[in-house]
Amino acid sequence: MIRTVIVALAALALAGAAQAAPQDRYAENGAVKIHYVADGKGPLVVLLHGFPDYSATWKPLTAALNRAGFRTAALDLRGYNLSDKPEGVAAYAMPNLIGDVAAVIAAEGGKDAVVVGHDWGAAIAWQVAMNRPDLVSRLVIMSVPHPAGFAREMATNKDQQANSQYARNFQQPGFEKNLTAEGLAGWVKDPAEKAGYIEALKRSDFGAMLNYYRANYPRGTGGETAAPATMATSQPVKAPTLVIHGMKDTALNAAGHAGTWDHVQADTTLVMIPDAAHFVQHDARELVNRTVVDWLNARR
Repeated sequence: MIRTVIVALAALALAGAAQAAPQDRYAENGAVKIHYVADGKGPLVVLLHGFPDYSATWKPLTAALNRAGFRTAALDLRGYNLSDKPEGVAAYAMPNLIGDVAAVIAAEGGKDAVVVGHDWGAAIAWQVAMNRPDLVSRLVIMSVPHPAGFAREMATNKDQQANSQYARNFQQPGFEKNLTAEGLAGWVKDPAEKAGYIEALKRSDFGAMLNYYRANYPRGTGGETAAPATMATSQPVKAPTLVIHGMKDTALNAAGHAGTWDHVQADTTLVMIPDAAHFVQHDARELVNRTVVDWLNARR
């Protein structure tokens, strides 16, 4: 009898653990399916990775958010890993990327969410907040300045212009032939994590990844720098906003964040981390996780 009870309890524990495991889910934006990993219960937090990355970049942060009573949905952006990879530059224009975020929020049965983004995910998050303020309850940005601040730096800051040369290269037709999964995963420091990155990047479409730059990154130099027409720069952000930046970032200058508060109509928090570089969520993992959770808890 005792043995039967123990076996039954063990089975229940295993069932509970299975239910608590992260779930692979899909949302549909027209004909494009977006894969995301969902976990936890509570207010929805949508997390958007950048280049070259995938949904697993958020595992430490999602674990912290789940413990704090939030539900998380970490996307593979279109073109990456398990999400669809539509052909053509136009498929990666910002309105389609905004639609992907809206589709995930809808798939989760929500009307809005906390939106968190890094790199291209941050660029998308800014645009969602400006173009679809109804979707964003709180905004968390990592590394990427507000579009107006970035446009200013691209027009006037020679250091930022030089640091953006890689993006100019990415805009060139056929540049994806120079890329490999192993090379793109070179920034990943943890050997245990790197294998997963290489596999995810092998499942990705390198041309699609560079189409983000071709469709949405500013063109021209100096005073002739121009953002694509689909990229908003002047609409106000209505949601409370947290910006986190690693000051050793060699792709995006910290100066771009100056004046962010002029474009946000709610409380605005900037956190500058001296010893972190571009992948700030990895370089300063504990500080970033604690900052995001505490900031969100203060605004429940």
